[in-house]
Amino acid sequence: MAKIKRTTVIVASAVVALTACAPAGYDGANSSVAEPVAVAAAEPTASVEPDTSASPGAPGASGAPAADQAPPPANVQLTDQLVGKKIARMGKVVVDQEGFILYRFDKDSDDPPSSNCVDKCAQVWPPALTDGNPQLQGVSDDKVGTVTRQDGTRQITIGGWPVYRYIGDKKAGQWKGQGVGGTWFVVDPNGKKNLTCLPTGTPKAVAPPAAGDSSGGGDYTY
Repeated sequence: MAKIKRTTVIVASAVVALTACAPAGYDGANSSVAEPVAVAAAEPTASVEPDTSASPGAPGASGAPAADQAPPPANVQLTDQLVGKKIARMGKVVVDQEGFILYRFDKDSDDPPSSNCVDKCAQVWPPALTDGNPQLQGVSDDKVGTVTRQDGTRQITIGGWPVYRYIGDKKAGQWKGQGVGGTWFVVDPNGKKNLTCLPTGTPKAVAPPAAGDSSGGGDYTY
């Protein structure tokens, strides 16, 4: 597994372009702004291949945490793998070990890296947390780092930008978070915003899940 850097700082106008992003059966005339073309579910396809333009991180030593780094809590779900891929309609993306697409947030910072998505925001956009040693494929190890969050957990950064899942994506390969709030975008293997398949409006995020419910629902401002 690759040893990653440690950061100490806590419309489309053409109808053809729009329909290229829409799932089968999409009817633009009857779609609400909260569920625009690019935010509708995108299914993974058999043609999905790792992006070989970025050097995969070479497996390293076991990489036990340094003495001054506390191990993550036992109940924290870690992101064990980052895979750079090209998928139909969206192009270059980064997915985690379960195939879920990762996002970046415009209100964060890459220099220095910092995350401003906490509390309810982090319930809707779960941060990609790490013990410092995710496996890399199609993502160059010199692009991957970490930032320490307010709660002491370490979040993966790509190109300096903290990355997240979106609870509105119900299965691997979906990108319903694209363009949410005008601030959330699919991240590419270099940490840049993937601006392909942008929605025609500004969709709102799903609401934070109620206690015991991880599905989310309704509209939310993040």
